Amino acid sequence: MLDSFLVLSATKDPTAVERANLLNMAKLSIKGLIESALSFGRTLDSDYPPLQQFFVVMEHCLKHGLKVRKSFLSYNKTIWGPLELVEKLYPEAEEIGASVRDLPGLKTPLGRARAWLRLALMQKKMADYLRCLIIQRDLLSEFYEYHALMMEEEGAVIVGLLVGLNVIDANLCVKGEDLDSQVGVIDFSMYLKNEEDIGNKERNVQIAAILDQKNYVEELNRQLNSTVSSLHSRVDSLEKSNTKLIEELAIAKNNIIKLQEENHQLRSENKLILMKTQQHLEVTKVDVETELQTYKHSRQGLDEMYNEARRQLRDESQLRQDVENELAVQVSMKHEIELAMKLLEKDIHEKQDTLIGLRQQLEEVKAINIEMYQKLQGSEDGLKEKNEIIARLEEKTSKITAAMRQLEQRLQQAEKAQMEIEDEDKKYLQEYQSKFDSLQKQISQKEKQLVQLETDLKIEKEWRQTLQEDLQKEKDTVSHLRNETQQIITLKKEFLNLQDENQQLKKIYHEQEQALQELGNKLSESKLKIEDIKEANKALQGLVWLKDKEATHCKLCEKEFSLSKRKHHCRNCGEIFCNACSDNELPLPSSPKPVRVCDSCHALLIQRCSSNLP
Repeated sequence: MLDSFLVLSATKDPTAVERANLLNMAKLSIKGLIESALSFGRTLDSDYPPLQQFFVVMEHCLKHGLKVRKSFLSYNKTIWGPLELVEKLYPEAEEIGASVRDLPGLKTPLGRARAWLRLALMQKKMADYLRCLIIQRDLLSEFYEYHALMMEEEGAVIVGLLVGLNVIDANLCVKGEDLDSQVGVIDFSMYLKNEEDIGNKERNVQIAAILDQKNYVEELNRQLNSTVSSLHSRVDSLEKSNTKLIEELAIAKNNIIKLQEENHQLRSENKLILMKTQQHLEVTKVDVETELQTYKHSRQGLDEMYNEARRQLRDESQLRQDVENELAVQVSMKHEIELAMKLLEKDIHEKQDTLIGLRQQLEEVKAINIEMYQKLQGSEDGLKEKNEIIARLEEKTSKITAAMRQLEQRLQQAEKAQMEIEDEDKKYLQEYQSKFDSLQKQISQKEKQLVQLETDLKIEKEWRQTLQEDLQKEKDTVSHLRNETQQIITLKKEFLNLQDENQQLKKIYHEQEQALQELGNKLSESKLKIEDIKEANKALQGLVWLKDKEATHCKLCEKEFSLSKRKHHCRNCGEIFCNACSDNELPLPSSPKPVRVCDSCHALLIQRCSSNLP
């Protein structure tokens, strides 16, 4: 197998042979790594032999054709230089470069390059990074010779093969490895296959599949056992909670009976109090009647005073009703004034918008006038040019007529000899006449355009006059609106006085509302406390609670309780802890809401939840 891949011929170029050998070795290592990783079925470690050989082959491929850089002490030939270029070409590779430089155990550039390759494989971006390098051959020429593997097509083929490694999951520990002093030697024995090795591998694959099935079945059994145990525990807890609920119901019924008896007693006491009050009222009525009789006999003038007071009360009540009616009228007036103010503001805004629009229209009209004036000037210039052209044509026609006369004289002398020349002259004259007619038509069209432009200017002047009249009308309306706004300001002052009185009444109303809100808040707080107590009682069912007097120290940290370090019960185990050791909250089977739990119970409950998950 290996002889078919390795090319060893003396006639070919040795560098081409080296490139072909490295390409074939890369194919074998990548293929073997992918197949072994898929059969292995788990994440690969740094001790995995095919993975180690892959890194060795990649190191040889990157070293092929490297230029030797001379320094003062020695010659330097490493692959870390071209790999550093990836950070500039691919911004996502900056994290790898920074993490490689921060590694404490790496001292040589070769060790940094090996760490870079391992991190790129773990990120599944080795192919992307090396593709960026191969594209920039101008930059690679600083580090590689022209015949190097990375500068030729073989490098692009290897980069394409590296895309298949994205299927593999690798977990490599770069910190602990000694990457500086490793010796990169290719082990060809891994790629030489025998029939016995193939049979052993098939058996190993079958055994591994059987072991995986066995492990899967064992895990299923464990999960089922854990679910059964959890279901048993839940059934026991539910039975206990049911018994406790029955006991609580009996206690609640007894309490209801006691409350009913107390209610009957209170009603009987109320009846006795009512009887006593009625007797006291009858005695007081008799006393009042006697006093009234003495009043009538002793002071007859009190009736007259009483009648006068009644009259005054009636008058004051009438005045009060009148004042209330006036207030209602003023309130309605206030609403009407507000509506009028809003309507006036809307009208003002609309008229301002119309003024702005008219100004814009005026500006547009001015611009149109300027454009028309410019067009007139252009047309006048065109007419001048055309008049000049006509004058030139007339001069030409005059010249032509003179020439025609001369030609006629010549033709009379040579009529018999030059008949063909006369025909040509006639044709020439016809062409000039057609051109002259076309020019006259153009001149008539331009005159018509001038007439149209003059009519347009007249129409624009009339439109401008109408716009000026509209502007004057709007100015009059604006002055009228200003007078109305002054009247509205006076009405506003009266309205403000009414608002002050209204605010005083509102203050009294708000104070009463605040008192009612405070009472409602107190009632809601008491209801919430009752609900919290009920939830705590539900959570405490089936637990043995320690008394506050019995606990003097926290059970976990064993610190003494004080005013600053208060006591807190765990809702799961019922024991007492400090705030630092019981600051966790979890929902328990007895209460769906999250309840205070100690650190140890919190850890146990989380472990149970994770084990119950499939």
